[in-house]
Amino acid sequence: MATFKIVGGNTLQGEITPQGAKNEALQILCAVLLTSDQVTIHNIPDIIDVNKLIALLKDLGVKVEKKGKGSYSFQADSIDLDYLQSDNFKKDGRGLRGSIMLVGPLLGRFGKGYIPKPGGDKIGRRRLDTHFEGFIKLGAKFRYNREEYFYGVEAEKLKGTYMLLDEASVTGTANIVMAAVLAEGTTTIYNAACEPYLQQLCKMLVRMGAKIEGIGSNLLTIQGVSSLNGTEHTMLPDMIEIGSWIGLAAMTQSELTIKNVSWPDLGQIPNAFQKLGIQIEKRNDDIFIPQHKGYEVQNYIDGSILTIADAPWPGLTPDLLSILLVVAIQAKGEVVIHQKMFESRLFFVDKLLDMGAKIILCDPHRATVIGHDFKSILKATTMTSPDIRAGVSLLIAALSAKGTSVIHNIEQIDRGYENIDTRLRAIGADIQRIP
Repeated sequence: MATFKIVGGNTLQGEITPQGAKNEALQILCAVLLTSDQVTIHNIPDIIDVNKLIALLKDLGVKVEKKGKGSYSFQADSIDLDYLQSDNFKKDGRGLRGSIMLVGPLLGRFGKGYIPKPGGDKIGRRRLDTHFEGFIKLGAKFRYNREEYFYGVEAEKLKGTYMLLDEASVTGTANIVMAAVLAEGTTTIYNAACEPYLQQLCKMLVRMGAKIEGIGSNLLTIQGVSSLNGTEHTMLPDMIEIGSWIGLAAMTQSELTIKNVSWPDLGQIPNAFQKLGIQIEKRNDDIFIPQHKGYEVQNYIDGSILTIADAPWPGLTPDLLSILLVVAIQAKGEVVIHQKMFESRLFFVDKLLDMGAKIILCDPHRATVIGHDFKSILKATTMTSPDIRAGVSLLIAALSAKGTSVIHNIEQIDRGYENIDTRLRAIGADIQRIP
């Protein structure tokens, strides 16, 4: 496993451009299976999770051609459905959480979809019920091999129906939409996720010939069509990376410009950081973060302690709570971080406590942070990255700390952030990758 060696305490300066959105890429890449025509996609991030999915598509028989940096063409005109039952697929599919979204397009176009129980971050239970309940309502038969942890759905022809999702799952909604666009009749999905990345998927499917109404709302109506065409698609910048760079600028007391952020798709993200007292300036489609000597938490108007919590879109994305927690360490004031969706995502705070942070872990979902106001600087330490977002949060802490820190298991960070060490060095960070 590779390691980062970080000398903290340096002020950073310059411009950084966010990569293409990881969570959008996992949906969009699976959607290429819905047509035999060529689909060209731009701004694909060069990260482990996305590259694993592209490799899976190749193994399935998809013709993949790299057109340039971040641009690929895909053509799924000769799919090997036997591969879905192979030992290689059971092994390779298990290593990627996003592989679950292969099932919807395979089921919709070929009448069958299989997947081993997918892996991904160790951040608590992440159930798949919403996906498969949706497929069953569309008329698919479900089967599960408990010995091999292998899921399957099959249908001669999917039939449109009404469904009320038990949770506004982003991947669940994406999977059901991809199956429903080729179903017979009308499918209505209520309590659908409406994140920008899900909107991007729906808009791409419409360009391919799908009939989808209600995009951007929690009520989607899909009129099934017999086939879809090819298209061209450009992915949004990664909102989680944008939030990471806002947090990095504040914690290292640096002046940074984050380029081409697609402001209309950031939702609550700027507001969440502003509640911690961080100044964020909109400059055309860029974010400018001036150098902060300090920042103060904005309490509620009645004086009670601020709580920052995640929620389905247009609420705050859960992927940024780890970053916000770290940023709160140097705020003036106190804040409660409430992670509602994943019960293990706050367990990385023990590493921050070793660095001198004042954090009370109330339960698996809530942590109270008492800010230092930069009167006490974090001290360097050796730690291990438990998941993508916690890993970057620890990296931000290390870059702000006094001394030399070491972070092991950085493959977790590489799963979600493209060439992060190279890009950070370009703005002045002292970070080395040690094989």
